[in-house]
Amino acid sequence: MTFCLLLLSAVALTAAVPAPRALTRAAWPERDPVVGLWVWQCLVATVLLCCLTALVLGAAAVFQTVRDHVFAPAPPAVTAAYDLSAAPVWAAALTLLLACGAAWTTAMLTRELVEARRRRGQAHAHLRERAPDLPAGLPEARGPLLVLEDEYPDAWWMPGHPPQLIVTTGALHRLTDHQLDAVLTHERGHARARHNWLLHLSTALATGFPQVPLFSHFCDQTHRLVELAADDTASRRCGHLTTALALIELNQHRGVLSCASTHRLLGERVDRLLEPQPRLGPRHRLLTTTVAALVPLLPLLITFAPGLTALS
Repeated sequence: MTFCLLLLSAVALTAAVPAPRALTRAAWPERDPVVGLWVWQCLVATVLLCCLTALVLGAAAVFQTVRDHVFAPAPPAVTAAYDLSAAPVWAAALTLLLACGAAWTTAMLTRELVEARRRRGQAHAHLRERAPDLPAGLPEARGPLLVLEDEYPDAWWMPGHPPQLIVTTGALHRLTDHQLDAVLTHERGHARARHNWLLHLSTALATGFPQVPLFSHFCDQTHRLVELAADDTASRRCGHLTTALALIELNQHRGVLSCASTHRLLGERVDRLLEPQPRLGPRHRLLTTTVAALVPLLPLLITFAPGLTALS
């Protein structure tokens, strides 16, 4: 059991510190943001699974009740293989630390979801004030597209069932038909991929554990890569140039070409659309996604290895 805990800790530290730093320096996620998002999710899943399995093993070693429940269906040889009775003192401290981490993670996720629901409710109320002439009110509106009277060009999507696209009259006046199609396709790409759930997860982890490099990089890269992925969805339908021009027209009043840090991502997105790079080849995509999917299996293999060895 001691060896399993040490190995799980080593895998978690590797996935939480050097791996994300190396991934942020790589250039290929910008070329294929969907694969990049998948790799980031697999790294996060690896760390969370390491912590969860280590928590279960540690709790089973420290508490007899937990041990009886976890290993109740297992043969005596499997229980003996984990050598839970010889748990070192540091295992109890690690178990307590992991239990606190699990409770804090749950609290951060709950807080993020509650805050997101509150913000969504405020946004609905604000839209009802700005669009008071809707026949049945915004919550009962069945159409997926809401046109809002506003001189500033803007478009966004609001999560819900179904998701609703919102576009201002300023955007309708400024954008051509093809550019408007690109903007709406971009927003539909967010809705279909359910990027809001990924953003909530990354924000909650980064807020709860700001000192963990994986979670802070995961939050930053998720906010960046979801926009690049939606840009790719729009460019495949409407073309790179049309999507870039729509992005410029829609954000020109915000300073899309400014060097300010708050607008830097917009400039990078425009440059990326105007100078498209070749995407990853099919073999590279398959290899990357397969390897990334196998990484979260490491904690499970480490955890079940003693039991499988005993059964064999």
